[in-house]
Amino acid sequence: MNSKLSEYRHIFMDGLWHNNYALVALLGLCPLLAVSNNVVNALGLGIATLFVLTLSNGAVSIIRHWITPEIRIPAYITVIAGLVTSVDLLMSMWLPSLHSVLGIFIPLIVTNCIVLARAEAYASKNSVDKALIDGFSIGLGFLVALVILGGMRELLGNGTLFAQADLLFGAVAKDWTLHIIDLDYGLLMAILPPGAFIGLGLMIAATNAIKAKQKKQQATISVAITDIGVKEGQSA
Repeated sequence: MNSKLSEYRHIFMDGLWHNNYALVALLGLCPLLAVSNNVVNALGLGIATLFVLTLSNGAVSIIRHWITPEIRIPAYITVIAGLVTSVDLLMSMWLPSLHSVLGIFIPLIVTNCIVLARAEAYASKNSVDKALIDGFSIGLGFLVALVILGGMRELLGNGTLFAQADLLFGAVAKDWTLHIIDLDYGLLMAILPPGAFIGLGLMIAATNAIKAKQKKQQATISVAITDIGVKEGQSA
């Protein structure tokens, strides 16, 4: 049981942090850069992608034994397209304003390299439980990257967070806008396309710096443990 939980934890952390597809593999950059001009847009697309990734991974894992290698890619795309169509129709029905803002980027989830990559590289080779966890963790990692980038750009560009939250959460969220910085004129470049590239570059740099520090700390701990073992051996 413990080994199973440890394996699940490894899969989850790999998708969320160690192999984050947005910050490490640098896949799915088109929607990441295009709609991350505020938190609400980023959250809307991130949740949609998370939903599609999780369910497509599970579906591909279920049908993997009945699909021949020759038709596997068309079969995976059909599954993904069906899920994306469902998300698109649900959003157009329940969240029409947000659906209008996100526009073509909801249907384009079908062509998102992350979704097809996980279906081919992982879900088609592993059990349903592992595939679901993998899809959820990868989708969550993409969602977190989207929201952080969207928050950075919205904060620098407008001085706010969660502006127009009612597009996602309904009329109850009309007053959810947080005015963090009182800006007469925000940094316009932050909410324009160049701001997305600069913000993503800073996030990648920060991620690499944190991982380098963690690796250095682990190396230090390993050396210390080795030294303790040597000293105990000598004293014995």
